Amino acid sequence: MAEIPKEIEKVISEENLAKVFEYIKETTHGTITLVIQDGKVVQVEKLEKIRIK
Repeated sequence: MAEIPKEIEKVISEENLAKVFEYIKETTHGTITLVIQDGKVVQVEKLEKIRIK
């Protein structure tokens, strides 16, 4: 993964950003929610929906 700009790293670390991208790749149906406090990401919530056919 490319190095992220310093402005973004103040909001979310490169390691945590990589985790968010991994969650996005893993999720076929659902939502990824970033919880922000004082201008920083403090929590990531993953809600996955499973489609029953």
